[in-house]
Amino acid sequence: MIDETAIRSRFEAMHGRLDERARRLFAAAEARSAGYGGVSAVARATGIARSTIDRGLKDLEAFGRPSPKVRHSGGGRPALTRTDPTLLEDLRGLLESTTLGDPMRALMWVSKSHAKLTRALRDMGHSVSASRMPGLLERLGYRRQVNRKSLEGGHHVDRNAQFEHINAQVAAFQAASQPVISVDTKKKELIGPYKNGGSDYRPEGCPDEVNVHDFVDKELGKAIPYGVYDIGANAGCVSVGIDHDTAEFAVNAIRRWRETMGGERYPAADRLMITADGGGSNGSRVRLWKVELQRFADETGLTLNVCHYPPGTSKWNKIEHRLFCHITQNWRGRPLTSRSAVVELIAATTTKKGLTVRCELDANSYEKGVKVSDAEMAALNIKGDAFHPEWNYTIKPRPREAPS
Repeated sequence: MIDETAIRSRFEAMHGRLDERARRLFAAAEARSAGYGGVSAVARATGIARSTIDRGLKDLEAFGRPSPKVRHSGGGRPALTRTDPTLLEDLRGLLESTTLGDPMRALMWVSKSHAKLTRALRDMGHSVSASRMPGLLERLGYRRQVNRKSLEGGHHVDRNAQFEHINAQVAAFQAASQPVISVDTKKKELIGPYKNGGSDYRPEGCPDEVNVHDFVDKELGKAIPYGVYDIGANAGCVSVGIDHDTAEFAVNAIRRWRETMGGERYPAADRLMITADGGGSNGSRVRLWKVELQRFADETGLTLNVCHYPPGTSKWNKIEHRLFCHITQNWRGRPLTSRSAVVELIAATTTKKGLTVRCELDANSYEKGVKVSDAEMAALNIKGDAFHPEWNYTIKPRPREAPS
């Protein structure tokens, strides 16, 4: 007498953990152990079809181990692309509709979501669900991707030649043990409880609460970090301004670098090479920039060789990817609640390659819109290079007047 109740009890205890093949083998094993009449008894106890149990018995007998497949070849629902051969091409056509919002196009939306793609395909007569869309998009080679900053606008005809010129100048200065610095202004930062990009580790459910709107706090204002990066020493010096980003502020940051770091590191230097962007407070056309550099040269006795990067290539400036990017990474996800916090976070920036950063607050006020006369420009001891003198020039100290 076969105990069908025991078989049913064992099956109910296991069937939730068994896939289709395992259930078939379980039923076959029970039928084999039950002996004559076992297939019928197991079929009644488990509800599994006799034909399925018979296939399980064949699997047990075949080479002493079961087939690696759950189902026999050809089993299961046919692929959607087989039953609907035009589906992929119609989907590709929708994805290649680049003029979004054009009423003559099949799609009029901003984001190609799964639901919208599914709706458009159904309107075209296809029977498809949104859950099938990821697999179809993968077959067409489509992935969600973010924008990549790689377009630099129009290229100057001498763009690459200027890069070669800068590289040659840097190599010559470093071979002569003369300092080379890269300078620029980092993005201005709001001071106060404002959202800062990125994320940081905090107890779960306890994010830093920040203002909903990014309106400038008139009392706290902004922080204006101006960086000086010593290429040879892999060291940065950042002045955090509180007023305006002017050429006077920029040159004063270079002055601070020499007083706090550069003078000690290069005591025998008589020249200084400066690489800078073509615009901003240190732009190649900014008169005040050249006037302030002349004053700096007169004060220090240094000959200044200045090279500007061509238009649209500011991201190639060394300071961008050797200093500023690490500062941004260091304070990601942290509200910059005070100027002292900005200074401390910048000064705490380090890298595995040995980057060190010195940071100070520049509390001076700098007047905007200072006009430089033609007479002041004529008084400069400046000489343009033979190659693009508007980008490359040398400023030498002016002879000091003898006391009368």
